[in-house]
Amino acid sequence: MPEKTCKAAESKKQVVAKIIKLAKENPIIGIINMENLPAGNLQKIKAKLRGQIELVMTRKTLIKLALKELKLKNGDKLIESLKGMPALLFTKENPFKIYKIIKQNKSPAPAKPGQIAPYDITIPAGPTPFGPGPIISEFAQLGIKAGVEGGKVAIKEDTVVVKEGEPIKEKLAGMLQKLGIEPMEIGLNLTLVYEKGTIYPKKVLDIDEKQFMQDIITAASKARNLALEIGLATKDTIEELLIKANRQAKQLAKEGNILTKENIGEILGKAQAQAQEIQKQISK
Repeated sequence: MPEKTCKAAESKKQVVAKIIKLAKENPIIGIINMENLPAGNLQKIKAKLRGQIELVMTRKTLIKLALKELKLKNGDKLIESLKGMPALLFTKENPFKIYKIIKQNKSPAPAKPGQIAPYDITIPAGPTPFGPGPIISEFAQLGIKAGVEGGKVAIKEDTVVVKEGEPIKEKLAGMLQKLGIEPMEIGLNLTLVYEKGTIYPKKVLDIDEKQFMQDIITAASKARNLALEIGLATKDTIEELLIKANRQAKQLAKEGNILTKENIGEILGKAQAQAQEIQKQISK
């Protein structure tokens, strides 16, 4: 028995040492929840990310021990985030790039009783494939308003049946499966990323690239308009500001009868017209 205990203790030390070594070699540490991830899907994802990431799957107590020994800035937040069946991801790649690859390799899956809702799950209004019968009372038990339309049961309004972070109850899981709604995802669940003391939660990493680019374009447009409004000269505004200044200078010279090579003809013509008008008035 003592020999087996010694070997087990040595094995644990080696795991902790491996985690510490990888953390020192890689600037990016990710926290992953491996719950409900089939082995086959894990192997596919690991093959896809081979050479880009290093995964360490071990007991939560050993992960905590290694993170404590590392004494990272904000390391306590990493430890607090260890939920379900945690694993560690190490990489030198951009964390947003890694998250995008992981997300692209996820597939939808039906909800099982007890699973946590990844977002607010809504059952949309509209027709269902069910005929009139007990299904209406099943909907009512879940707080879903339904009635019969055209010989089929129809849901009357969009209904949030479970909030993000809440457990999915057995009856609801069954109803979601009947309706063909698959709110869960099979794949690596990267909950957060740590980089040099900065924590990037899942919501920060999950970027809508099209919306992100549109936001940048909108911000740039607003910044340019503001610069033009306050007269701030930049490489993007200088031409328009000079055109505006030139136009205003010409208008000011015209109103003040200040002679310039651009307006001399117009001002002299105006003076001549005024002189002729005065001459007419005198001749009357």
